[in-house]
Amino acid sequence: MTTESTTPQWVKSSYSDNGGSCVEWAPATASATGIVPVRDSKNPGGPALALAADTFAAFVAGVQAGGFDAA
Repeated sequence: MTTESTTPQWVKSSYSDNGGSCVEWAPATASATGIVPVRDSKNPGGPALALAADTFAAFVAGVQAGGFDAA
């Protein structure tokens, strides 16, 4: 029997080298619980958001579609 760690295993955004405006998320936690923890990569000891997986997926789709691009 394997037990999953209660400490999230954080993954940085693939865009982390773009000047510091980056996030990290914990995909293993997301797949196990349906909650996607997200935090500021510059402040790993700070707060983390807990997003429902479908909400996070909608956000990512919106980003990919350019929905948050500056005008």
